[in-house]
Amino acid sequence: MQSNLSQYHLLAKPAGAACNLGCQYCFFLSKENLYHGDSHLMDEATLDRYIRQLMESSLGPQVDVAWQGGEPMLRGLDFYKRSVELAARYRKPHQQILHTIQTNGTLIDDAWARFFKRHNYLVGISIDGPRAMHDAYRVTKKGEGSFDEVIRGWNLLRKHGVDVNILCTVHAANQDHPLEVYRFFRDELQAEYIQLIPIVERATPDTLAVANQGWGGLKGTDRPLYRQEGSLVTERTVNAEKFGQFLNGIFDEWVKRDVGKVYVTTFDIALGSWLGHHNACIVSPTCGEALALEHNGDVYSCDHFVEPDHLLGNLKDTPLGGLVRSEKQRRFGQAKYDTLPRYCRECPVLFACYGECPRNRFIRTPDGEQGLNYLCAGYKGFFTHIDPAMKTMASLLRQGRYADEIMDLAGATP
Repeated sequence: MQSNLSQYHLLAKPAGAACNLGCQYCFFLSKENLYHGDSHLMDEATLDRYIRQLMESSLGPQVDVAWQGGEPMLRGLDFYKRSVELAARYRKPHQQILHTIQTNGTLIDDAWARFFKRHNYLVGISIDGPRAMHDAYRVTKKGEGSFDEVIRGWNLLRKHGVDVNILCTVHAANQDHPLEVYRFFRDELQAEYIQLIPIVERATPDTLAVANQGWGGLKGTDRPLYRQEGSLVTERTVNAEKFGQFLNGIFDEWVKRDVGKVYVTTFDIALGSWLGHHNACIVSPTCGEALALEHNGDVYSCDHFVEPDHLLGNLKDTPLGGLVRSEKQRRFGQAKYDTLPRYCRECPVLFACYGECPRNRFIRTPDGEQGLNYLCAGYKGFFTHIDPAMKTMASLLRQGRYADEIMDLAGATP
């Protein structure tokens, strides 16, 4: 199978790895070590170059201008006002622009919220569940919980009518409480869009002790550069089987009462697979369409592989389209399929998974082959569990009906 890079998505980091929080599991904080002595702030020239080249190299009708961190709001509101102006200037006549940002939510005020609403931003906020679960790892640089400030930001976005979704990481502190997490989002926060992201922090025997201290509590030379290497995991890492059980627990409630009302990304992506579509890089046969841009114009193969070996080049030297469609990037994406172990190739749920993300493929298969996904047991249990319901919803859609009709078939609760 060949990787198709005609369409791509780029996550840009306008403040690099800089963040006002010190979340313990956030190994992205270590990426500051790639740019010692740098301000980590994207300058005006790089912003202009990025937006212009993004519009020039994007082939589809919609172009996502997507910001991430660290904490991207550290770059300041004027920077984003300028980015909106540049997108409007450089867009092609047929292009529709979607502005998105992923944030911890603590810096949001009325001015930010009004701006997001005015320009139809889609805002993703990191919330890991009720207070105790959220504050277990999502803490300030002083080690204090961030829950109150995050919820304040969430409420401001809701007040101003901003399109918002929840980015919930699943880890050792919340993995045993799927319904408590889901119901908190649905009932208390009235969230309609939820993304569930498993925390998997890899380590080697040499780095495990340091990693277990928490990335947010380390600084400078005490915080080594995180790399996707090693077959050990930190104590915060989600248990593979429990991750599958977490998904199953939420799915069983969702499929009975919330289909068409609450959108859980994992479930939507899975339904696409049952329909024969691959709607995300992690479940596609190949990948390489989701890249990362650092504050100085460096482009990396993937947001999870911001490492020297996966640096494609810099916007100043090579146009973005050339980097995205380079042979190095093609090989990166093709490797997702080429390195699948035989155990995966013979798996009955291969169509729904394709080995998931290469960053998590670091354990051995039952017959000893290297390259099995750490989360395999959880995903396999989840995909097997949802198979009957997914077949039903896929059949409904193929008949021109609605997937939410499954709730009537399942005896939905009001």
